[in-house]
Amino acid sequence: MNMISVDSLRFRYEEGEEQPDSTVVLDGVDLTIPRGQFIALLGHNGCGKSTLAKHFNALLLPLGGAVLIKGVSTADEDKRYDIRSTVGMVLQNPDNQLVSTIVEEDVAFGPENLGVDPAEIRERVDAALKAVGMYEYRGHAAHKLSGGQKQRVAIAGVLAMQPECIVLDEPTAMLDPRGRKEVIDTICRLNREQGITIVLITHYMEEAVLADRVVVMENGKVVVDGTPHEVFSKVDTLRELELDVPQPTELCYALRQVGIDLPNNVLTIDECVEALSALL
Repeated sequence: MNMISVDSLRFRYEEGEEQPDSTVVLDGVDLTIPRGQFIALLGHNGCGKSTLAKHFNALLLPLGGAVLIKGVSTADEDKRYDIRSTVGMVLQNPDNQLVSTIVEEDVAFGPENLGVDPAEIRERVDAALKAVGMYEYRGHAAHKLSGGQKQRVAIAGVLAMQPECIVLDEPTAMLDPRGRKEVIDTICRLNREQGITIVLITHYMEEAVLADRVVVMENGKVVVDGTPHEVFSKVDTLRELELDVPQPTELCYALRQVGIDLPNNVLTIDECVEALSALL
């Protein structure tokens, strides 16, 4: 069974909310995300990717089409609790998700509100903090942590709810390079070791390279969909969409433009070194 299925999804905000008018934000989106997949969702500001993500756990509901989570429609009001237990959300600013002054109390907040038995809450909190590498900080003041540490605590808070899928909306946008690495390493480990389905919205192409699949949106539609090698080989197409490509890809592209024979699917520094070494 697929984790998420989106069929001809249409959505528009009412005037005065997210948009100054009632412009269509999602215009017939079709997307299927299998269980356990790590997908990177790309697109310039206003393309609809964050709005799409909010449909995955019924924060927003379709005005047309359907969104299914493990085969269950988000429009089914009786199933909202199950859907939100299945799909957890991590937002851009971790300060907006921290609700307690002590790290372990913050992580325990979600399970407590679900009425989970205290003994199980203890187990969940410890397991979640260990999963994100923050167990040794369990008694620390949350507000004194670094940005990357706060975001990892926010992810732990979602993990304690035991979701099968985590949607992260630009979780590294406000972090320094060290904080970004901490968070991305955590996301990759959760996907690889625990099989959690990951949907990562990002503007950093080096993060998208790590995904199993890259989906690009434009004007409320999916316009490119494939593996990182397939998507980032389309340099001209991505430039037309006002998107960057990884620096090694950009370098090889520039060299090809002046007649140097290099492959068009280079993504990483190691791949770039290998390609240049073979040429030399």
